[in-house]
Amino acid sequence: MSYSALRPLLFALDAETAHHLSLASLRLLCRAGVVRARGAHAANCERRVMGIAFPNPVGLAAGLDKNGAYIDALATFGFGFLEVGTVTPRAQPGNPRPRMFRVKEARAVINRMGFNNDGVDRLVENVKRAAFRGVLGINIGKNFDTPLERAADDYVACLRKVYAHASYVTVNVSSPNTQDLRKLQQPGELAHLLATLKTEQRRLADVHGRYVPLAVKIAPDLDSGQVKAIAGLLAQHAIDAVIATNTTVSREGVCGFPHAGEAGGLSGAPLRAAATRVIRELAGALEGRVPIIGVGGIMSGVEAREKIAAGASLVQLYTGLVYRGPRLVDECLSALCNGGQ
Repeated sequence: MSYSALRPLLFALDAETAHHLSLASLRLLCRAGVVRARGAHAANCERRVMGIAFPNPVGLAAGLDKNGAYIDALATFGFGFLEVGTVTPRAQPGNPRPRMFRVKEARAVINRMGFNNDGVDRLVENVKRAAFRGVLGINIGKNFDTPLERAADDYVACLRKVYAHASYVTVNVSSPNTQDLRKLQQPGELAHLLATLKTEQRRLADVHGRYVPLAVKIAPDLDSGQVKAIAGLLAQHAIDAVIATNTTVSREGVCGFPHAGEAGGLSGAPLRAAATRVIRELAGALEGRVPIIGVGGIMSGVEAREKIAAGASLVQLYTGLVYRGPRLVDECLSALCNGGQ
């Protein structure tokens, strides 16, 4: 049965229930051999970014598989890379339900999940059990009750735990659903965090005999001056990539629709322009010194090409999968490979 036929059934459920049911069903089908991992390689698709060979430039964004529990199932979509998390040092339940809402009229989702996850140790166990041997990013954050002045301790703790199991590690400082987290994007706080993490990255590279790149994920709700300042810090601290962007607190494009007034981060089609603007401004400020991974509002191959044209080297999908299903991956691959870009 095609996703377009299943979607009305899923959309009859609340968004978070449908999310878990979809992933659990996909995992069951994968284990039963009904669906199998698809080859991620195709002609003219490989990209080399952060020193990593990506078999294709279309990846899964963090947030869909917070605990790395569905890695093998999600590999059946043909992604060039998967990113799991956000994971925190200690397990935490996140915000009270309901906390995820579809804005169907705008092809959008609002979520205030709040880094709900089973903790970094559980994620590592899940990663170790997975058969997937492709490019795997692990997205790390801080616990909600860790004071901001000690946030670096949480990121370092996670980095140490996931380092041996990740192709790259993403530092999430941009979720709007953990109180004050976005303050870590301010110059002083960000400079301290990046310096601390780079020191630990160098130490871990010596211990493990392998360099694991660090990426930083930023918000779309930054003005041009803030984007330029962040770009300068990323280059100064030799960060390996920047992911642009996370969800937005803006409600532009959804005002007046059901659930538009819910608190949380907005993703999907209304985020497209803001995310692309940040990518374009980052590309101008970075001048190739730090590669960009583009995410936000990719609902078709057209938007994937737009992100690349703005300066991204790779793209990631999440909300587009809610509305389009696995077919979106194929469409983006067609747009970006085989001469598409």
